[in-house]
Amino acid sequence: MSAAAITDEIAGIALRRHGGRGWWILFAMSLALTVMLAGGIVVLLVRGVGIWGIDMPVAWSFAITNYVWWIGIGMAGTFISAALHLTRQGWRSALSRHAEAMTLCALAVSGLFPVLHLGRPWFAYWIMPYPDKMGLWPQWRSALTWDFFAIGTYVVVSALYFYVGQLPDLAAVRDRATTRGRQVFYALLALGWRGEAADWRRHATLTRLLAALAVPLVFSVHSMVALDFSEGLLPGWHSTIFPPFFVAGALFSGIAMVILLSLAMRRAYGLGRYITDVHLDKLAKLMLAAGCVVTYGYAAEVFTAYYGGDPFETAVIAHRLHGAYAWTFWSTVALNSVAIQALWWPAARRNRLVLVLVSAGVLAGMWLERFMLIVTSLYRDYLPSSWGMFYPTLWDIVFLLGSIGLFGLLFLLFVRWLPVLAIAELRRTEALR
Repeated sequence: MSAAAITDEIAGIALRRHGGRGWWILFAMSLALTVMLAGGIVVLLVRGVGIWGIDMPVAWSFAITNYVWWIGIGMAGTFISAALHLTRQGWRSALSRHAEAMTLCALAVSGLFPVLHLGRPWFAYWIMPYPDKMGLWPQWRSALTWDFFAIGTYVVVSALYFYVGQLPDLAAVRDRATTRGRQVFYALLALGWRGEAADWRRHATLTRLLAALAVPLVFSVHSMVALDFSEGLLPGWHSTIFPPFFVAGALFSGIAMVILLSLAMRRAYGLGRYITDVHLDKLAKLMLAAGCVVTYGYAAEVFTAYYGGDPFETAVIAHRLHGAYAWTFWSTVALNSVAIQALWWPAARRNRLVLVLVSAGVLAGMWLERFMLIVTSLYRDYLPSSWGMFYPTLWDIVFLLGSIGLFGLLFLLFVRWLPVLAIAELRRTEALR
């Protein structure tokens, strides 16, 4: 295809007068779930976190599970784009833009849950290191304070990386807009991009710099999330394997989401010439590699507990394998470790139905894994008098489904108003063929 044809096709998606029937159906569903989430937040602020099923000893459950799950999904998007950019992989051009958008949408959703879980969310600013007359400072040894710095930095770098990469594409959409309102809208977003040599030189330098910052941040952010658990002394959490294990799990679930979104956009907008079977095959290989690391983490956790001989650690592992929540452990293994073995075969990696089923299973399995890690370490304490089960309430389900709706709403708005693929990079890749 010519460069002009590529630009016209991708820019035309953002310049359509209507999003299409499928887009409006998904938008209505996502909006309904988001309104449901907003209603749940209002009820939570009025009545408190008691509307959830949390109680003693299970004081963490769906909210923290959702937080870790969504922030994990948000890790892979920027990593795929930035790491492939630094290694000069041309095939990233068909995936980078919506992967980066996925990161920002997932981070926006994940940020809600730690604040809401406080019970008094209006005091969330206490974790920020601001000077005050009382001399009250955050607890610097707390992983929650580290989370603030790590996640805040990652959000800023990811947003800048996403926006800077969009500049030449926004200018292309601006030049093809036919209404005055759209011309002004995209002109403001393009920041006066003219496509001169100096523009491209500065753009390339800044993009490489932001990519170099984003890649290590991917590892640091989810390592900090893992330290929220491993810094505690509870059996089942106090483990040094958690940081790399959480990073691998984050990339695992994030790649699965990228595959699902890539397949959806390829089907909805006829982007098969850009998002090809080769791209899906490579994403499936990445997901398989991350899944093997996650599977190693499961095996290492069980092995080290029994090899170490700590009775409390072995008791937690026994509860995970045979206790009341054993179904979560075995479902996690089935979805995250067994199902992905189909991806060893090239035919399975290029079969869209297989990819949808495996990727959706991975997302469900990673949510179950976070739920299992949290609840099975809490529901059996050292004394039988401290034992207790967790039973989710309707509001737990509302917040989970509402978070999915909010993610879908944000991503659909991105698809509707911004270029879904990297136009400038696709043109460059096509020119080099």
